[in-house]
Amino acid sequence: MINPKARPCDEAVIRSVRPARQAGEGWGGSRQKFWILAATILGSSMAFVDESVVNVALPAIEADLKAPVVVIQWLVNAYTLCLASLMLIGGAAGDRLGRRRVFVTGTAIFAVGSLWCGLSPTIAQLIAARALQGVGAALLVPSSLAIIGASIDPAERGRAIGTWAGFSAIAAAIGPLIGGWIVDHVSWRWIFLVNPVLALPTIWAALTHVPESRDSEAAAGLDWLGALLAIAGLGSLVFGLIASSDLGWRDGMVLGWIAAGLLLLLAFVWVEAHSRAPMMPLDVFASRTFSGINLLTLLLYAALGGAFFFLPFDLIQVHNYSATLAGAAFLPFTVMMGALSRWSGGLLDRFGARPPLIIGPAIAAVGFALLALPGTDGFYLSTFFLPMAILGFGMAVSVAPLTTTVLTAVPTHRAGVASGINNAAAAVANLFAVAVLGAVALNAYDRELDRHLAAQAVSSEVKAALVASRGKFVAEPTLARLQGDDRQAADTIVRASLADSVALVMWLAAALALMGALCAAATIAPGVGRARVSGAKPGSGANSR
Repeated sequence: MINPKARPCDEAVIRSVRPARQAGEGWGGSRQKFWILAATILGSSMAFVDESVVNVALPAIEADLKAPVVVIQWLVNAYTLCLASLMLIGGAAGDRLGRRRVFVTGTAIFAVGSLWCGLSPTIAQLIAARALQGVGAALLVPSSLAIIGASIDPAERGRAIGTWAGFSAIAAAIGPLIGGWIVDHVSWRWIFLVNPVLALPTIWAALTHVPESRDSEAAAGLDWLGALLAIAGLGSLVFGLIASSDLGWRDGMVLGWIAAGLLLLLAFVWVEAHSRAPMMPLDVFASRTFSGINLLTLLLYAALGGAFFFLPFDLIQVHNYSATLAGAAFLPFTVMMGALSRWSGGLLDRFGARPPLIIGPAIAAVGFALLALPGTDGFYLSTFFLPMAILGFGMAVSVAPLTTTVLTAVPTHRAGVASGINNAAAAVANLFAVAVLGAVALNAYDRELDRHLAAQAVSSEVKAALVASRGKFVAEPTLARLQGDDRQAADTIVRASLADSVALVMWLAAALALMGALCAAATIAPGVGRARVSGAKPGSGANSR
């Protein structure tokens, strides 16, 4: 899945699925393959596109529902929290209960959540509906991949994966652009209401043309306690981090939520260490390479998630882009990743994983740093096109070696587990990036407003409007009553303050990416990833420590 927020899905998830007898090893005629791919592509694309499209709509949602940024952050985090916490158990549920059944259930839940999003009259209902979408996505995404692995003959599986990935790349490229057009010309609500329309043919195709399959050797039972502790721990921690932007880091409630989250996550680790069927087996972290690559994933995808949450606010509120043009601004990134992902896979054979996983994040850091420079002026080609293209190039260099190294760091039979953990790490990174960088950006925005008010002589009306805009990245509703010179002065201060706060986020994102490069240098040994060249068998553990 070549997507600004999600990593390409791992072929090892497909390879590691043991096709059950009822999956039909001999199945896979051209007509059935078409329907299997159609169902899985439609279903997973809803989840992939929804992640990136929502970012473009955030300024419009904030203005329409009159919500502060600390609340708007939960539109992203409610979805990501449920996705990150439940993705591993979603894959296990498909193996045990039936992949088609779980896929259809996840698609239906996602559709209901989308319908609720589109009809939500309040921001609280919209956040709850986004959480329901995350539950659905956590079921349908891993099941869609497992269906391909269990239902299509091994000889044709690679081509099926390529088709699936290609359509994912196209969806990721055009999703924000179409979503921006919908926001500009119809309503932000329709970016959600289109999902139920897509869900109906997806469910029909799955029920009528996709064979059911299970893993007869799957462990009995599901790790519901682990899933509950994960979602409660992550949710409590993120709640405390987001609340800190309003209440401050020393507030008792903030410290209480953060402490509760840390305790729940410690309990999660204890449960995983003693569970008969853990959703996250801890023994895989015995590999230094596996631990290091997941730390790199956390750092790099935290940078990406935080930057891409705030970039639409910068494009729309500071540079006066329409939502359509803001969506189009992401195209250089997506095109670079899509066009170069196959080429970057060849870097692994030539140089091993270590050089590209050092160089790629470093290049991405340059892209983030350049995004911190535009200020309030500048042409698109110099202010956004070039940084986005460089960022896309850096991520393209990183992603294929990162994914492959995750798989070679563990024995082959643990590849599916390793892949799931790494995808969950990317989702958790995005979850914490939006929370932490959101608090940093909001504090910086309010601080810049205060600085400008102290340094400039403005009317009492302008001062009152700017004070009322604290905590909001979309200041239009509070500035609407101003006219003439007062409105121009207020607009100038708001744009400068927002530009400075977004620039701070981009610098922090650059620092996180550089830390990722240093992490790769410290934890990945030379030669890792060159198994096919050196003759070692992938997953044998030859390069895993």
